[in-house]
Parts: sequence; C-alpha cells; structure tokens
Amino acid sequence: MISGEIQVGSAQRSGAGTAHESTRWALRQAVGWPRLRPVRGAPSWAQLLALAVVVVLAQGCAGIPERNPVPAIYSAIAEVPGLPEARIWGDETPPYIKEWFAESKAHMQARYPAIMGRKHNYLALSGGGQDGAFGAGVLVGWTAAGTRPEFTLVTGVSTGALIAPFAFLGSEYDAQLKDLFTKYSTKDLLKKRNILMALLASDATASSAPLKALIAKHVDQNVLEEIAIEFRKGRMLYIGTTNLDADRPVMWNIARIAASRVPNALELVQDIILASASIPVAFPPVIIEVEAKGQRYDELHVDGGVTSQVFLYPLGLDWRRVAERLDAKGRPNVYLIRNAKLDPTWKAVERRLRPIAGRSIAALIRTQGIGDMYRIYVGARRDGVDYHLAYIPPEFKEESKEMFDPEYMGKLFDLGYRMAKAGYPWKDSPPGTKAP
Repeated sequence: MISGEIQVGSAQRSGAGTAHESTRWALRQAVGWPRLRPVRGAPSWAQLLALAVVVVLAQGCAGIPERNPVPAIYSAIAEVPGLPEARIWGDETPPYIKEWFAESKAHMQARYPAIMGRKHNYLALSGGGQDGAFGAGVLVGWTAAGTRPEFTLVTGVSTGALIAPFAFLGSEYDAQLKDLFTKYSTKDLLKKRNILMALLASDATASSAPLKALIAKHVDQNVLEEIAIEFRKGRMLYIGTTNLDADRPVMWNIARIAASRVPNALELVQDIILASASIPVAFPPVIIEVEAKGQRYDELHVDGGVTSQVFLYPLGLDWRRVAERLDAKGRPNVYLIRNAKLDPTWKAVERRLRPIAGRSIAALIRTQGIGDMYRIYVGARRDGVDYHLAYIPPEFKEESKEMFDPEYMGKLFDLGYRMAKAGYPWKDSPPGTKAP
C-alpha cells in the first residue's frame, strides 16, 4: 500500500512523512535481531541459528515456490493471456499510438462517447502509505464542496492504487474511501512472519494475506462491472506496478481488463492493486502469469512506487494530439494529489545503521516524488494541460504510533476533507519552479 516508502529507526517526520513507517518496520524486522543470552544447558543463539540454517537448506527453501520467469528476449512481448492490451510500459510511448491517431472520427465517437467533445479532467494519485488518508479526505471533501468533477482519466500508485477505483467511480463510493483510510490498523493489513524464517526462507518479513482479503472485500464483482461500464463510455483507469524482472514501470489498463470478460478479470485486477501496494521486503511480490511465443511464464511485480511515486501518461506521448483527437473542450486539467509532505525537515541522525538507512531512504523517496511531480508538470506545460497540485501541508504535525494508525489517519483524512470542502488551494506548479 505504500509505494516503496522505507524508514527505519526512530520515526522520521520529514518530507516524506509517516509513509515510511512501513519500511521502517520491515527493516527493523530484518536487522533488529534480539540479543539472547545463552542459558546453561541450552543451545546458544549461534547454535540455534546454525541449526535453523541447516534445516532451511535441507528443505531447499521450500517456502518459496519455484519461478518460470520470462526470458529477457521475450520481456517486451510478454502478454497477459487473452488480454494483449491490458498494459503498457510506463517509460515509453505506447506501440499502438500511430494506429490510434489514424482512427476515423466515427470510430472515436463510438469508442469514447462520454469524453468526446467535452471538458477533460485527469486525476493522478500518488503513493504514501497511511498518508493516503489525506487524498481520500480531499476527494470526499471535494464532493461536499459540490465542485468535484467526473474524471476522464484516473491513475494510482501504491496507496493511490487503493483510492483510484473509487475515485474513478465517483462520490457514491466516498463512504468506502473513508472506511479504507480510517478504520484499519497494521494488524488488519499484514501478518508478521517469524523473522528468522522470513530472512532465510521467504520473500518478505510479513504476509500480505490480510491486505489481499481487504482488497477482495472492497474491489468486488460489482465494482468491476461498474468500471467496465465506464470503460465503454471511454473513461480510463490506470494503476502502476513495478516489473521487478524488467526493472521498469508498468501501467495497467484496469478499465479495459474489467470490460474484457476474461474469466480471471476480477482476480487479475485485485492482484494488480495488491502488487502496486506491495512494498519490497515488507510484503511479498505478486506473481502475474503471462505468455510469450506460445509459452507460459511468470513476472514478479511489486510496489509501483519503486519506479514512480505518481504518473499520468508516458512523457514521450504527445498528449496535445490525444486531446485534439478526442475533441477535448478547452484546456484539460490534471489534479495531482501527493500523499506526503514535500518540505525537508532537520533532524539529528544517530550514527547507527538503522537511523542512517531510514533517513537516507526517506530522503530518496521524498525527492523521487518531487521529481515525478516535475515530470508531470513538464508534460502538462508542453501539452497545454493546466496543472493543479495538492500535498500534505507542513503545518500537520501529528505523529503515528504504528505503520497504519487509525487515529493518525483519521486526523489526516479530516484535514484533507476540511481543506477541500472549503475550496482546496491547489498549487499551479511544483515547489521551486517559480522565481520570487
């Protein structure tokens, strides 16, 4: 759920905010080994560790299923069975774009009836872990203000992937959004594993089974069918993951998958959302089955925030031409909600592994997110799209007590709600882009 937000050691309340609680917990599990004193007549900690290693090796790491990864030469052509247009790479222009631009106007009107000749509004939802409560609050408050538009295109990464389907479907799902980001705690989203076995014979320090069940509860067949209806109107919903084998971002066309009627469409959509929210180390990667050259393979997908904290469309895509082909009225709007703080904060860091690692990774994620905002801004300026940015204000000083703290999330949700209901003060550019 957390878009790669890693933090270790004492809680860091800097620019990336409490989103890093997730990986702070994961790394604490990985390096925070307990100090055990040998008991007379009992095996020492070192002996127990050695014994565990022997047992694990003897089992051949049986806890991790064997993989059949896509060969490198087929990586670019691998497809989800029955769904050749289920996804595109997030770092290149879609391969079918020339054919799309060549389609007749009659075809475009039939394919995109609800967005042809109308005002376009796009929504990009970032990662941020429990800080996603801010974005959820903004959307619900926006509804209360009576000015929330219907979005032509919605994208989501990590915690934003959990918000995206409900933001896409509209205000009737506001109650679900509030529940998702105010009622659940850490124990509702993950199950800790035995740390020794996790390190030696597993792919994560926790099981994501509770999160998977939560996604299945909220993103059900009814939600899938409603998304499919909107796809047939021409509206678009994309969720980002990271293909760990290819080391590349993937944009999944959730609306197309929903409308495909393939038997496993619901399971695939749920797996994509889970993958987008699966922080490496903390949560296991998600295996997605694909095919290439008539053979079945698998891919390893993790948190979309590993490669991008927020996205709209590939920068190589000329969106001005896209908007013209769709006969968009006026200048399109992009509303970008960054579920994090942007401002750096000073903090004396202890000269120890965990605080140093946590502070460094928190800074990396914060600045990566800012870079992604700049990328979207550059594309918007080039393509004639008006840019609107929201983020957690530095005045919010609350601290969370755990990885997912309902009390903290409730306060952050309320902040986003109040700001949006009063008329959110959207920024028209990222920080630092305008001369004083």
